Amino acid sequence: MRPSRRLLAIASLIALLSLGLVVFADEPAGPIQAMWGILAVLVVADVVLTPGRRRFVLEAPATRELFVGETAELEFRLRPAREGRGPQPGSAMARIAWPSGLDGPPQFVLLPGGGDCRATVTVRAGRRGHFAVDEVAVMRSSRFKLVDLVAAYRCSTRLVVVPNVRAITSGEIDVQIATEAFGSRASLMRGEGSEFHQLRDFVSGMDSRTIDYKRSARHGALVAREMRAEKNHNVVLALDNGHLMREEIAGLPKIDHMINSALALGWAGIQGGDLVGLYAFDARPRLYLPPRGGRPAFAQLRSKAADLSYRAIETNHTLAMTHLGQKLSRRCLVVVFSDFVDTTTAELLVENVEVLNRHHVVAFVSIRDPLLQAYQRRAAGDLGEVAAAVAAAGLDRERRLVLDRLARLGVFVVDAEPGGITARLVSTYLNIKARELI
Repeated sequence: MRPSRRLLAIASLIALLSLGLVVFADEPAGPIQAMWGILAVLVVADVVLTPGRRRFVLEAPATRELFVGETAELEFRLRPAREGRGPQPGSAMARIAWPSGLDGPPQFVLLPGGGDCRATVTVRAGRRGHFAVDEVAVMRSSRFKLVDLVAAYRCSTRLVVVPNVRAITSGEIDVQIATEAFGSRASLMRGEGSEFHQLRDFVSGMDSRTIDYKRSARHGALVAREMRAEKNHNVVLALDNGHLMREEIAGLPKIDHMINSALALGWAGIQGGDLVGLYAFDARPRLYLPPRGGRPAFAQLRSKAADLSYRAIETNHTLAMTHLGQKLSRRCLVVVFSDFVDTTTAELLVENVEVLNRHHVVAFVSIRDPLLQAYQRRAAGDLGEVAAAVAAAGLDRERRLVLDRLARLGVFVVDAEPGGITARLVSTYLNIKARELI
């Protein structure tokens, strides 16, 4: 409970009148006591006549799941403790201390209507994890608006923020897979693979090397073997979870962009008949999930990726790549999601990726920071902006040197801004499968 602005204004006015009576009146004590006494009586009556905290109940959303980087609308309702009976609440001001990782308004207004007060709050999830909103402070005005009543209500709202798989749930990945499978690469996947698909009649224009002479003799006509791309490949998603991956780009940490793209690729791989595994590392290996197939495998991938914590330690690429190489018993596609600052810090990364690339197919995924391009394209107005543009150009040049070096080693490089990584990564994976490189 605290005095309202109206009460403070009235008290200030009475104080001025009291001062005037002291200065100009002969016997000011009586009027002064009467004014302050009346105000005290009004305040006490206001408090007594105003319904207390227990007369109302705050209803809040229960457990809700949302994707990282997206927003959710939460509705809060202040209603009488007994539905349809008791005093009706007026407008109130609510305040919430949002947990770190959730971005919402610190305070909002509950507007009356239909016998209660409601407010819809938009919250944005900036981090993965489980978040609890345990308490909501509600400030109501008294009946005569002389006192502000502040009450804390328990809240059962739980928000579970998980990796963003919107590209999967919307069907975007399935459409891309279908486009590749039935588009320009369909004939390549069906005709130049290593796995037998079916026999068909040989017609003019077909490659004579596909003729199966034994079966042709048995059928009394020329038949040809039709091949298709082999399935059941091993695909390992290797996620760097070091401190460089905590840097925010486009409102999300890099690791969350990487996880979203990795899960999209994992879904594409499972839909394509391959086995997909997960590997996470920072200063040391943290998680290894052997490649598996089927939709239950994707559910496990998503669960394990959602549990990855945000770490603030430097990545040890030598230990990570060596450990992964020992885990892999057969040739597979290793997709490394990592980052670097300059050519010096990337030296060990390049060396260990080169060693891994000798026995496996390696794709390297990196996020391009849009700010580097923005600094270079922006017109410089002073020396500070010139220095920023020069520094950005230098970082961009060193970045290109490292990526070009990886490409010359035979590594498939996917370097794009956050919004374009998933589509390019899935396209690269389908291209690798179509070329039978695994």
